[in-house]
Amino acid sequence: MPDPTPAPHRVKPRVFIDADVLFAGSASPSEQGASLIVLRMAEITLIEAYTSQQVLTEVERNLEAKLPQALPAFRLLVSRCLKIVPDPTQEDVQDHIGLADVTDLPILVAALQAQCAWLVTFNTRHYRPGHATVQVLPPGDFLLRVRDLLIQLG
Repeated sequence: MPDPTPAPHRVKPRVFIDADVLFAGSASPSEQGASLIVLRMAEITLIEAYTSQQVLTEVERNLEAKLPQALPAFRLLVSRCLKIVPDPTQEDVQDHIGLADVTDLPILVAALQAQCAWLVTFNTRHYRPGHATVQVLPPGDFLLRVRDLLIQLG
């Protein structure tokens, strides 16, 4: 049975994109890579994808050093499919010490502040024990979850 909720009141899944996924999506040699597919889902408005300024800075720096030819694709993806949230303050990060690796904790906190239910990253072990409201998954596993939810609709 179709959802009777009017379309403007439905909320799209909010997904936080980590640097490694954005890097992989920008540098993807094919259209079938899981990272690029997640970003394309945001581009066609199936999900709302968020990232932080820290993530953008890291990806830009790494692409400039390793794959400068991928910078135009990176910038296009950012402009088309990502909402950029501010980096959390030191105080905000301090309130969550122990939930993730020290270097990745600001990313988890940014995902929390953006009210994202998902954090998509290849470095899932860096986000342990994590936070109860944010599920951390690699891109392929996130896509499998989406597929399972679509199957349930049929």
